[in-house]
Amino acid sequence: MKFYISIAITSIVLIIVFSSCQKVINLDLNSASPQIVIEGNVYDQSGPYTVKISQTVNFDESNVFHPVTGATVEINDDAGNSEVLTESSSGTYCTSALQGIYGRTYTLTVTSKGKTYIASSTMPNPVNIDSIYLEKSMFGNEKFVSVNFNDPANINNYYRLVEFVNNERQTGFNVTDDNLNQGETIGYSFMTAGNDSKLGIGDTVIVWLESIDKGVYEYFRTAGRDAGQSSSPSNPTSNISNGALGYFNACSVRLKTIIVQ
Repeated sequence: MKFYISIAITSIVLIIVFSSCQKVINLDLNSASPQIVIEGNVYDQSGPYTVKISQTVNFDESNVFHPVTGATVEINDDAGNSEVLTESSSGTYCTSALQGIYGRTYTLTVTSKGKTYIASSTMPNPVNIDSIYLEKSMFGNEKFVSVNFNDPANINNYYRLVEFVNNERQTGFNVTDDNLNQGETIGYSFMTAGNDSKLGIGDTVIVWLESIDKGVYEYFRTAGRDAGQSSSPSNPTSNISNGALGYFNACSVRLKTIIVQ
């Protein structure tokens, strides 16, 4: 009898515990305020340079950001040069005369809907690509591109590599630094970068080696870390003020080309 009474008491306690633990949580996935997204680049190559401005969308909308029109966009450098950009198409703002020169610091100022966003980026000295070559995957017959370049000694350097296949920019967040290779030769493989481009005979591959500053490096590093690989993804570390998403990148560029044989 005591056994059955014990079971009954235990059942009642469990019912009370589980009932008290149940709590309805309503998640409003559509209530987040839209955020502005700014993506701008200045190179030590001839312009024009562009700044693209868009706005995030609600959770249940298609992942196509809406362009932000009518913004005031200005870029100036620490040598006294300044230019107000022209909106060439919806959300895309272009320079006409500004020239990127390594060693200078560039400041981007964007004003939209009563809010101002500011970012600064210092353009490092360029680093040349010493060699570009093809390698074959260990697990098949697929080919991929690798490059070598010599890192300047006694200074912290940050790099972004961009691959173009038949003039089409490939996706991926390809960044590295000289933390383990200070003043040495650095090798970078686009296979280990996780790119999914398939190279065929006759394809023309161009690799850009961008020398970037630390703020831009942190943006692309954290963007690559959270690109579908993080269990709790967060926004990349932006170098733009006032809560804007995106980046402003003043970088020097050197490139090399190879044709797949």
